[in-house]
Amino acid sequence: MSFSSFAQSDTLRLSRQDCVAIALNESQTIKVADLEVKKTDYSKKEVLANLFPSIDFSGAYQRSIELQSMSMNMGGMTQTIKMGTDNNWNLGFSASMPLINASLWKSIGLSDTQILHSLESARASRLDLVNNVNKAYYALLLAIDSRKVIRQNYDLAKLNAEIYEQQYKAGTASEYDMLRSQVQVTNVEPELLQADIAVRQCQLQLAVLMGIEPAATLMPTVGLSDMQQEMYGYQLGADRTLDDNTSLRSLDINRKLAAQNVTLQKMAWVPTLAATFNLNWNAMSNGSPFKNQHFNPYSNVGLALQIPIFHGGAKYQKLRQAQVQLKQIDLQRETLVNSLNMQVDLALDNINRQVNQISSSEQGMKSAEKAREIMQKSFEIGAATYLNLRDSEMALTSAQLSYYQAIYNYLVSTSELDTLLGREEALGIQNN
Repeated sequence: MSFSSFAQSDTLRLSRQDCVAIALNESQTIKVADLEVKKTDYSKKEVLANLFPSIDFSGAYQRSIELQSMSMNMGGMTQTIKMGTDNNWNLGFSASMPLINASLWKSIGLSDTQILHSLESARASRLDLVNNVNKAYYALLLAIDSRKVIRQNYDLAKLNAEIYEQQYKAGTASEYDMLRSQVQVTNVEPELLQADIAVRQCQLQLAVLMGIEPAATLMPTVGLSDMQQEMYGYQLGADRTLDDNTSLRSLDINRKLAAQNVTLQKMAWVPTLAATFNLNWNAMSNGSPFKNQHFNPYSNVGLALQIPIFHGGAKYQKLRQAQVQLKQIDLQRETLVNSLNMQVDLALDNINRQVNQISSSEQGMKSAEKAREIMQKSFEIGAATYLNLRDSEMALTSAQLSYYQAIYNYLVSTSELDTLLGREEALGIQNN
């Protein structure tokens, strides 16, 4: 099923996995992250290019306005001799190639680590996007189920109002009871309108995260009650390792970069050796610069050795800065690990409480539904008032909304925990 067919449909019924797949394929955020990886790869190739010979061509022309003069005393007489020519041409090629350059060699390894950093940043973007898509999908499920509950409440209120209207016309109900039942219908109508708005807002938010046009109507393939049947398979605390946490992995890569930078600064004291080659043509003449030019070639090869001796202590201070940065990252990692462990503990506690909340909410919903059925029968035989009936209906509505809210809270918490632990498979990210 292609994305183009999605965009042209009026209603798109998608599973959470479908939404995640489309988002990973269409999101501009992910495309930007992938381009950053490509840019870093080009940066590495730029460093590698410094290992190859560099060849340049240069050309220079010089026109003398006044030739240099030299005066000489010859036999008691002073004679002035002009030196040089009107035109001077110098053309040639120069080439150089590093033979020994420890800093350059170390920079190549530094570029590899920078690519790893870009890849981890792209992975973090995917994790955040999938988490946001999951939460938006769950919010849409909650909005739809909440609207369904409010719709049921509205239909019951409307049915009761119609019954009272018929009874009033038949003379078996008072006008007050008829008006009160109609007011109940009017009171529920704004809630139903707000529920419709909430559903549309969730659909638009999900469409934006998926990177598609919001013209189509997105609808889920399941409900929150369907999600409850599968969610108890979630392994709480079975694997709470932080090895895949994207913040920790990024910090470890930064530490590797800092360690390589320390080594790179030490390489600044290592001598460098480069091979050089020059091929030039020179021409000198008087008169027109474009006539009677005779270019004479000359060439040379050589070695250029550079030995660092003293630069005011700048290299040493750069080394000390790199060493301090490495120590800072070590301290930051310790703090981050403690913080992440605390977040995981809190997340697991919340999930455990939400499991209990779902169970109690489900039981409360069943009790409220049974109470409403009893009150409905009592109302039909005249043993209960309309107010008693509406109270039971409102209690059922509140219990149903609490039940769906508990499932939503659980699903969002598990998605947040999976993102925190970097669980790509649990989030639905397919590794290519």
